Amino acid sequence: MSSIFRVLLVLLVLVVIGGAAALAMWDIPAPSAKIEKVITDDHFRH
Repeated sequence: MSSIFRVLLVLLVLVVIGGAAALAMWDIPAPSAKIEKVITDDHFRH
């Protein structure tokens, strides 16, 4: 039972480290869609 727990723990650690490394190296492109929204003066305090 102890060996199964160790294997699962090692696999969990590897998955977490691998996921963190993938997110750190992933070059996510910035959004390229232009968004324009008109905000009326009523939304701001004077």
